[in-house]
Amino acid sequence: MIKYFKRLFSKSEELHPEMEVHLPKDENATFELKVDKLVIGTLQCENGEWKFKYTDDFKKHRNEYNHIAGFSNLDKTYINDTLWPFFQTRIPGLKQPAVKEILKKEHINESNELELLKRFGKKTISNPYELELV
Repeated sequence: MIKYFKRLFSKSEELHPEMEVHLPKDENATFELKVDKLVIGTLQCENGEWKFKYTDDFKKHRNEYNHIAGFSNLDKTYINDTLWPFFQTRIPGLKQPAVKEILKKEHINESNELELLKRFGKKTISNPYELELV
């Protein structure tokens, strides 16, 4: 039974190698991560890479808010070819019936990490931050 639920809610390539999620190299987008109307940082995808950096406005309020887990250096631009776990948690398990229905109805490519984040990434129950496409 536990294996069933793991499969149902997983996005893992390990459990579903046929469903490898990736960021296409030819797509670009910018998101703002916000809390209490304060823009914490920007998440960009460009040329097949993800980039995250804190805003100057957030740095001014560094004592009022915690930094994001996995992004401890406020002055660094983080670059990775895969989406960080903090942002990945915003994408639901792709095998869930309701999610499968949305993907089909809205013609969303389930292997396109950017499309999935655009559709499902705005809010999550795991933290108070909002992710908005700009």
